[in-house]
Amino acid sequence: MVSGGPYGLEELIARAGYENTLWVLVITPLVWSLPTALMVGELSAALPAVGGYYVWVRRALGPFWGFLEAWLSLVASIFDMAIYPTIFVHYLGHLFPSVANGWPAILVGTSMIALCAVWNLSGTRSVGGGSLLVGLVLLAPFACMVLIAGIQPAAPAPPAPSSDPGLLAGITIAMWNYMGWDNASTVAAEVKRPERNYPLAMIITVALVTLSYVLPVWAARHVGLDPKDWVTGAWVNAASLIAGNWLGTAVVIGGMGSALGAFNSLLLSYSQVPVALAEDGLLPRIFGQRSERTGAPWVAVLACSLSYCLCLGLGFGRLVLFDVLLYGLSLLLEFIALVVLRIREPSLPRAFRVPGGLLGAVTVGVLPMALLVAAMLSATGSQSGPLAAGLGLAYLGPLIYWARQRSQKATAPRT
Repeated sequence: MVSGGPYGLEELIARAGYENTLWVLVITPLVWSLPTALMVGELSAALPAVGGYYVWVRRALGPFWGFLEAWLSLVASIFDMAIYPTIFVHYLGHLFPSVANGWPAILVGTSMIALCAVWNLSGTRSVGGGSLLVGLVLLAPFACMVLIAGIQPAAPAPPAPSSDPGLLAGITIAMWNYMGWDNASTVAAEVKRPERNYPLAMIITVALVTLSYVLPVWAARHVGLDPKDWVTGAWVNAASLIAGNWLGTAVVIGGMGSALGAFNSLLLSYSQVPVALAEDGLLPRIFGQRSERTGAPWVAVLACSLSYCLCLGLGFGRLVLFDVLLYGLSLLLEFIALVVLRIREPSLPRAFRVPGGLLGAVTVGVLPMALLVAAMLSATGSQSGPLAAGLGLAYLGPLIYWARQRSQKATAPRT
């Protein structure tokens, strides 16, 4: 749920160059991922419930803020989930160029979404086991790439960008590659010993994901691939340069598997949010319907899948910007919930705590939010349109909540 391998880093390398990219990949998890993982570790262990982050914010701040948290997460998911079919189509286009653009690309993306919807209807255990297998398939070519590059002599250093782009170049792409730590919380009720397993998994995964990004970028730099040649799908060229076409083909297959596995596991997470909203009366009860055989929330899975199809074709960069902005706003509410619950419910059982007491709980949210503001400011000039549209979508949440409340009051029986 937090990483599909190095796929998606191509535009970061193109914008920032190798040196800045390596620095960004080392710094971003410390500033963005680790604080979030600590927060999720405490709250998911203390409140392991269906709906995860929605439940935390609702309990800490009330129904309105809980709904807004769910709204921001669901709207962000629409853009986030459209990214994976986009990556899938890009890599499939290396084998079959005719499907890489236009209606064929949208048809392939829609078919991938339909496949994952059917997979999710088979239940949580099937999704988890399948994602583990896909993870091994997608990381194997990069392990080969790093090992083979390591025994080759270093090529001359690639030319530096004509002007130093700075560490903030492409930072939103790095943030997207390192986000999603709260997604696993929505299925906390189905995890054994969440008070132990969640914090442990979070800390280990931060380190593993960082290595899975840094080492392949180092390998590409080691063989001298020019940063200006990096576009979505360029890992194929890097692998072919290092070891030949066989490894390039393996990376193509891994790229498709990466997109499929990430989409599949995230659909499992996001589909739980409408269920929690339906149980609280904020969505029609039908969204809470589950399969009698597998327990999968089939209405929510189908509704989410249909909404993801609507954003196919928007393009990678724009989808990432929408996603990071809306996700960052929802993350802000989660950090506030962490602090409020520390103050209001100090006796709530917490098998894991963010270290440092109340000050530590406050401080852990400062760095991620500062990085989000810096990333949005760096994108203001060239991406003002998507930023304004993203904020507009965020503002729709309160309007929908108030409309829902007025509708419920109007239909309530008079006494």
